[in-house]
Amino acid sequence: MGRAATWESWRPDPTNPRQHVAMLVDTSECIGCKGCEVACKQWNQNEARISQEPGTYQSHPALDAETWTVIKFFETDAENGMSMWLMQKHNCMHCTEAGCVTACPTDALQYGDYGVVTLDQEACIGCAYCEPACPFDAIHVDQTVWGQKAQKAGKCTLCYDRIANGMQPACVSTCPTDCIKFGDRDALIAWGRERVEQLKAMGYPNANLYGVDEMGGLHELYVLLEPPEAYGLPVNPSLSKTLTLWKYVLQPVGKALLGAGLFGLVLNWLAARRTFKGGLSPHETGAAMHD
Repeated sequence: MGRAATWESWRPDPTNPRQHVAMLVDTSECIGCKGCEVACKQWNQNEARISQEPGTYQSHPALDAETWTVIKFFETDAENGMSMWLMQKHNCMHCTEAGCVTACPTDALQYGDYGVVTLDQEACIGCAYCEPACPFDAIHVDQTVWGQKAQKAGKCTLCYDRIANGMQPACVSTCPTDCIKFGDRDALIAWGRERVEQLKAMGYPNANLYGVDEMGGLHELYVLLEPPEAYGLPVNPSLSKTLTLWKYVLQPVGKALLGAGLFGLVLNWLAARRTFKGGLSPHETGAAMHD
């Protein structure tokens, strides 16, 4: 279908940070070229980490602290007995009700301008509470060894530095098939719904639009050919009640009883402890925040 002229020429308004932008990936047009992966690495000056596993077409098995965009490949059996490849551009979804934001004890993660979830790495203590709180496995903290420089969380920023200056995200600018659209969120939702109807008329009865309501509304939307689970996407993800309790009850009480300074020292001790040999893994440290 290609990108309509409105998406090709559309730019965010740097004077209106309250405008909600989004990316929409039309998976029916993705060819898995990985151009978006390269653009993401180059623009953000992230370390190259090629760790392809035998038998896959993915450049990386999953996202990590220095890999913020990965094209995921899925093979499925079509009704006619033929195999069909599904591809999904995987990165941070920039949820309106973001689990990582709720889990972060230092407020390094914030949901704010343009509907983007930003990460202040100066405030990040590497506790990795954000990892298990994200239903999309989109934010990670590198493992470290005791005594080394503390590692920080890493994830897609939606190229906030670019859109705040009226530019499109790097991955959008480089996509050769124009399957990644960028623009006003409401307009993209309307376009996505029309595209779903077109695909159904073309013989894809399971076509659907993902991200409109999930986690309060995602700012990474998808036109999918098959149900979300075929792409490894969670069905009806939601914010954990335990996370909400942690953010809005336990954290304020802890700070009030211990004082903000002492509470911060406790958090830093927990973050450092996970890097010690035999200490807790990121998922173990965050286990208490899971339902």
